[in-house]
Amino acid sequence: MTNKRDLRIVFMGTPDFAVATLKALIDHNYNVVGVITAPDKPAGRGQKLRASAVKQFALEHQLNVLQPTNLKAKPFLAELKALQANLQIIVAFRMLPKVVWQMPEFGTFNLHASLLPQYRGAAPIHWAIINGETKTGVTTFFIDEKIDTGAIIQSKETKIGPTTTVGDLHDELMAIGSQLVIETVERVANDTISTTIQPQTDDLKTAYKLNRENCKIDWSESIDTIYNKIRGLNPFPTAWCYLDNNEKAPLSVKVYGIEKLEEEHNHANGFIVTSKDALKVACQGGYINILEIQLPGKRKMEVKSLLNGFNFSPSAKLL
Repeated sequence: MTNKRDLRIVFMGTPDFAVATLKALIDHNYNVVGVITAPDKPAGRGQKLRASAVKQFALEHQLNVLQPTNLKAKPFLAELKALQANLQIIVAFRMLPKVVWQMPEFGTFNLHASLLPQYRGAAPIHWAIINGETKTGVTTFFIDEKIDTGAIIQSKETKIGPTTTVGDLHDELMAIGSQLVIETVERVANDTISTTIQPQTDDLKTAYKLNRENCKIDWSESIDTIYNKIRGLNPFPTAWCYLDNNEKAPLSVKVYGIEKLEEEHNHANGFIVTSKDALKVACQGGYINILEIQLPGKRKMEVKSLLNGFNFSPSAKLL
């Protein structure tokens, strides 16, 4: 039996999703010699500098933190090399230059929140739901020159339920992913790694970066398309549309919790039907029943509360 390798790990990540993995490494007593995360960014109304979730966790656990603005800068590369890491682990960070990912003896592997090769890109959790998938998962793979194309080490699959939101799936994959990273690190430590080259297929789906345009609801689409899009963006970054309530200008509103009501109707797409405690929006194949909504300058609220103080025009519609 081979001796277990003595690992010196550099961890790279920024958001909450990455914290669970860093915590798992610490809980399993791995030697994390450095943490690389994004520089502090202005946030909130006061635009005060805010540290990333990974930095906050790392400092709480007295870990060495580096926050480079340029991953190719000589001073950063010198600091990174001085850590003498032999394994680098990446979770929700950014694309690395070759000089960085080639540095450690045992390689650099990434945790990606999809079953590769499907959903390479920035927002795999969101797009799996938006596209109506019934399963997804997490994958560990060694980094190469391109984005999310390296040799696969391991993967774990999970189901996507008919009411699952991106918030639900994010938390589930965060937990599953942290476990998978520990299993992958064990394989590295025991020198039992085996990899599979990602297959080249013609039906690849891409996890495009989300922006205001592709988060907008198109009420002319089918009920399933709209339903999947809203839950695939709930609670972040959130699907949105315009409310035309016969006022001077349409209001930009965010839509959160919803239900799908498949029934026949004769209303135009986007037409709003209200009752004492319900707000239904007509679309192809039925209605989207909105449960939670946010008006400009207001907090997210239940539709029941909105209907107590907001008057909808008889011809109100969502655009």
